[in-house]
Amino acid sequence: MGRFDDVYKSAMRDPAGFWGKAAEDIHWIEKWDKVLDDSDPPYYRWFAGGTLNTCYNAVDRHVKDGRGEQAAIIYDSPVTDTVSHLTYRQLQDQVARCAGALAARGVAKGDRVIIYMPMVPEALIAMLACARLGAVHSVVFGGFAANELATRIDDARPKAILSASCGIEPTRVVPYKPLLDAAIQMAIHKPEFCLILQRPQAHAEMQAGRDHDWAETVAAAAPQECVPVAATDPLYILYTSGTTGQPKGIVRDNGGHAVALKWSMKNIYNIDPGEVWWSASDVGWVVGHSYICYGPLLHGATTVVYEGKPVGTPDAGAFWRVIQQHGAVSLFTAPTAFRAIRQQDPDGKLIGDYDLSKFRVLFLAGERCDPDTLEWAQDQLKVPVIDHWWQTETGWSIAANCMGIEHLAVKPGSPTRPVPGWDLRVLDADGKEVPPGTIGALVGKLPMPPGCFPTLWNAKQRYHDSYLRHFPGYYETGDAGIIDADGYVHVMARTDDIINVAGHRLSTGAMEEVLAAHPDVAECAVIGVADRLKGQLPVGFVVLKAGATDSPADVAKEVVQMVRDRIGPVAAFKSAAVVKRLPKTRSGKILRATMRQLADGTEVKVPATIDDPQILDEIKATLAEIGYPKGG
Repeated sequence: MGRFDDVYKSAMRDPAGFWGKAAEDIHWIEKWDKVLDDSDPPYYRWFAGGTLNTCYNAVDRHVKDGRGEQAAIIYDSPVTDTVSHLTYRQLQDQVARCAGALAARGVAKGDRVIIYMPMVPEALIAMLACARLGAVHSVVFGGFAANELATRIDDARPKAILSASCGIEPTRVVPYKPLLDAAIQMAIHKPEFCLILQRPQAHAEMQAGRDHDWAETVAAAAPQECVPVAATDPLYILYTSGTTGQPKGIVRDNGGHAVALKWSMKNIYNIDPGEVWWSASDVGWVVGHSYICYGPLLHGATTVVYEGKPVGTPDAGAFWRVIQQHGAVSLFTAPTAFRAIRQQDPDGKLIGDYDLSKFRVLFLAGERCDPDTLEWAQDQLKVPVIDHWWQTETGWSIAANCMGIEHLAVKPGSPTRPVPGWDLRVLDADGKEVPPGTIGALVGKLPMPPGCFPTLWNAKQRYHDSYLRHFPGYYETGDAGIIDADGYVHVMARTDDIINVAGHRLSTGAMEEVLAAHPDVAECAVIGVADRLKGQLPVGFVVLKAGATDSPADVAKEVVQMVRDRIGPVAAFKSAAVVKRLPKTRSGKILRATMRQLADGTEVKVPATIDDPQILDEIKATLAEIGYPKGG
């Protein structure tokens, strides 16, 4: 047995002992009564009775422990041509003053505050200022549509909204204030005040009495001390798009969250305090919460806040420049970022222009990583490339290769093994466990480890119905996959991306792996479309690499043959089309369900998180060329 097996077994055998020991790395004001409160299953709480302050643990304790002059945040913004550093001491001052500005205007423990910000250090300062007061923050992705922001205002009922005059995309400035004003007008609930960060690229019109200038207000505020909160008190709400149109407010607590994220920084990511860590995400997503803001700061590391893109700011070498310039030892990003880099620089020529000698590991998550992308990244970077799997709901890894415990063998296409604390199983539709290697619903036996969501905001019944009802005693991840004979997890698709072709349950993810292996394919998606005869049929969409030499028609023919050869005629994979680009959310997830609706000719529900709605018209035109929707 290796070291990982020992650690995993100890977490399974004695969860309270294991996480109680991990909690010693956090500063507690009062120790908990019970590590795991299991008095009300299926609702479990961690560190009940304990009190702490998350901001103190992420900022003040490091100043006290001698890290005051170390960089806490490196802000790197190619879109504004800015690089700046904030030390832990400077961060403490700014956060304490921001908290003071909120407190002076009546924000107190338990109040909600919406943060609608671009990728600037002030976004993290706002989050930490809320945590300092025990106020509950809800970050909404900057530039999100006004009606979507309005639904979140009405659900969270914030006392205040913190925003900026604009966000900056590679080709345009996006004014935020008109969107914010429209959202407040639409919402039934009205915030008492707004703090607005004026950026030089756009000036926000201020509403007298309601809107206050960020810089002036914070500079004039008295610093605020940390407020003790219960471990089980909410730290934040993060909304995910619900299927019903009513967004789901994922709740994160203070105690379990701090313990889990601090533990993960060393044990999963193998980062030491003082090292430079870069998570190329956005504060509007869970990755930004856990691994731009809280995780690295709880650990005393330096976090990079990057306001740019993988390509186009200025080119596909942007990531390598950031790694070289700031000495980042690890990068965490989404596979889609690497597909974009690869599409523009298929041979990785730009990598050679930079010194990546300090760079140790690349971590990928956010969607399934096809083996082809993983292998390309490994070949180009010559460092381990670690795929790991988690969700907004869980806040940190469900399955990963825990680099700080033991570097296990990588199986491309698998995020490795369940992390300590997760008892993962694969169940059939009747809730029975299936043999190794058989596809089914991936579920976690309750209780989930610390850091996972204890409930949905003001929606306990919906929490139960969405996640706990279907398989009693388990958390339903909504993902389908297998656990193989070696205990490795393979996440094949969302449960609704498993297609049924003439009675055969087939994974669209497995077909996408085949398509991605074609030398001219940069990225791809496979969807199941309704078919009168077979129930569903798979249809593939591929985007070609820059400089691909084969004709689109030839590539389409070749990928159809590849699926036939590798998966077999049972897949009934006969249609593939080459497209310029795929529709995605802003965080890079491919909108397969929306593409399926277009192909089936059913009502198309366009998610609010879509990056560029015009792409749907392109997909519609391509579908028409290959005969979809049928009878359309």
